[in-house]
Amino acid sequence: MLVLDTVSNAFNTPDVEQPYASLGVRDDEYARIREILGRRPTSAELAMYSVMWSEHCSYKSSKVHLRKFGALSQETPRGPLLAGIGEQAGVVDIGQGYAVTFKAESHNSPSYIEPYQGAATGIGGIVRDVLAMGARPIAVMDSLRLGPIDAEDTRRILTGAVSGASDYGNKLGLPNIGGEVQFHPSYLGNPLVNALSIGVLRHEDLHRAHATGAGNKVVLYGASTGGDGIGGASVLSSQAFDEQGPQARPNVQAGDPFMEKLIIEATLEIFAEGLISGIQDLGAAGISCGTSELAAAGDGGMHITLDAVPLRDKDLQPEEILMSESQERMMAIVEPGHIDRFMEICAKWGVEAAVIGEVTDGERLIIEWQGETIVDVDARTVAHDGPVYERPYHRPDWLDDVNANRAEKLPRDNSAAGLEVALKKVLANGNVADKSWVTQQADRYVRGNTVLAHPDNAGMVRIDEDTHLGIALSLDANSRFTFLNPYLGAQLSLSEAYRNVAVTGAEPVAITDCLNFGSPEDPEVMWTFVEAILGLVDGCGELGTPVTGGNVSLYNQTGTSAILPTPTIGMLGVIDDVRTRIKSAFQHPGDAILLLGETAEELSGSIWEAEVHDGHLGGMPPAVRLGREKALAAVFGVAAKEGLLSSSHDLSEGGLAVALAESAFHNDLGFAVTLPGEDPTVELFSESSARAIVSLGGTQVARFEALCAEHSVPVTRIGEVTGGDQLEFVGRFSVGLDDARTIWQRPIPDAMG
Repeated sequence: MLVLDTVSNAFNTPDVEQPYASLGVRDDEYARIREILGRRPTSAELAMYSVMWSEHCSYKSSKVHLRKFGALSQETPRGPLLAGIGEQAGVVDIGQGYAVTFKAESHNSPSYIEPYQGAATGIGGIVRDVLAMGARPIAVMDSLRLGPIDAEDTRRILTGAVSGASDYGNKLGLPNIGGEVQFHPSYLGNPLVNALSIGVLRHEDLHRAHATGAGNKVVLYGASTGGDGIGGASVLSSQAFDEQGPQARPNVQAGDPFMEKLIIEATLEIFAEGLISGIQDLGAAGISCGTSELAAAGDGGMHITLDAVPLRDKDLQPEEILMSESQERMMAIVEPGHIDRFMEICAKWGVEAAVIGEVTDGERLIIEWQGETIVDVDARTVAHDGPVYERPYHRPDWLDDVNANRAEKLPRDNSAAGLEVALKKVLANGNVADKSWVTQQADRYVRGNTVLAHPDNAGMVRIDEDTHLGIALSLDANSRFTFLNPYLGAQLSLSEAYRNVAVTGAEPVAITDCLNFGSPEDPEVMWTFVEAILGLVDGCGELGTPVTGGNVSLYNQTGTSAILPTPTIGMLGVIDDVRTRIKSAFQHPGDAILLLGETAEELSGSIWEAEVHDGHLGGMPPAVRLGREKALAAVFGVAAKEGLLSSSHDLSEGGLAVALAESAFHNDLGFAVTLPGEDPTVELFSESSARAIVSLGGTQVARFEALCAEHSVPVTRIGEVTGGDQLEFVGRFSVGLDDARTIWQRPIPDAMG
């Protein structure tokens, strides 16, 4: 790069060769940039276009399909969305004048290179997205997917990522209320670190990312800009790793949670005094993103003096300043009359702030450095006019053979000894095993409003201490099902997230998503992505849960080996009174245990298939039963209000066997259950959807059964909570509670050393 490449120089030296390919810009994209500008770009303009037109920032391979979400109703069961797709985070009206903003994003590639900082800055970035909507962040969640549990690199990544996410969240004082940890060989070179943040605000406090009002000042505040993260997430997440893995450690951002905490408090005070007209977090693409997107979303242009940017590395070149993804930075639009007070608040909280420019008339984004113009572009061409690819896609030919290789055809040992062995193998599977080693590293109850957290079905937080209004959240994906059928698999992930919220007594209302797939340049991968989108559009339409926004993460691939397709769904629910919540663990000896829903012979994609048959993955996933999911949710909503249930637990991975075992483990209460069907393997391990178990006192059974009948939800009484030391499947086999719990508890601690 040239040290100072000005716009006038770009006009006068049209034939200068530029390293656009090394920045991830393709030949046709570079030609398009030159066409837009009517000249070659300056090196600073090329830097801006390269990060803003990257896959990570522009969604150039996915936006044609993401537009299908726009056809969904923007009404939730609780009212219209206050902000949706295209904003920094979705905002949902939850009643009583409150709104909740929530969003999930990926930080996959940085977390592979440097797990601690990758996960930490993933939490930091998503928290700032929520903050920028005008909300106080109140909780976080995360979803981690890694290679085989016993792989050395899995230990490196999991220990680092868990430490990074936990340390950052703990230092911010934000409870981590749930999520998931999953293992599969496809993630060995491409782990997934998806983070979700939740914030609360009053309706009138909503803020948006736009620059309006000529003469208003552009203020950069927070941490100073350094060389860490130059081209980090924007470039790393827009390409596949080669077989030797990435060599990009300097590109990973470094986080400072203490600075982020100060930014949160300063920003909330600035909001309270009405000092800003627009605000944006600086995450991927840094100042390039903040300036171009704020200007493009507003009613004017912007003039920036790059020399005014506070630097912690004085040797940074202007291109590096524009591309830096240094963390803990925000950009605000402030009226001149409010600047002094804005600066006073920042100084009070020890947050560095600098006026780096102003909003102008017109549409030009002009950036100066050392008195020379180095950027002169239409901001909209940078932020919104990037390439849009309609990539080819087709269904893989090999999928027919996979679907034909059904788990239902595999041998089953239904003897007492065989069933006991199968149960122990399923409980020891890393995807089922106890996640306390992970969750206990994060504070789940800081701030004092956490109502439910791991090991419950969903996280729940009290919003109002007087009325006890609350929200519930779950974060789920089933990549095995999505591999077998991406349309159905995405809907099953949606169903599981919906059900996890519903069984707590909350009403599911909206989703955010984080769509993790391999290379979009592979037509077979692209087909899975398109099918998953269609599945979510149809599923959300039927469930009445609009998509508020989210994230797409592509190129999760090493060489030709892509991850299992992983559409992660964050489901938001609302509960009018958190005191009516339903816990997941058995509470009282003598309670009846009831099974809700119908069990079918659906073993393909199940944990039983993977564990008992050495990683087998074939067949078709369980049937999607969205109508039954809605009926089930309606039952739990009424049952919670009437206080009918002692506990509830959804049935998903591991089926009935795992739901019963987990319900028993947490309060040391055994059970005696009679399996209702003829085939115990199916009854125990089928992962049929729209099912749950509940426990309740005998005097409540008749009313609850009547409630199920009102909503046409099948219900079967299968046993009782004994309070003893056995997991007893009457007439089949029995396992000691302590023995089973030890098997379930040990896999992750043992693997992590």
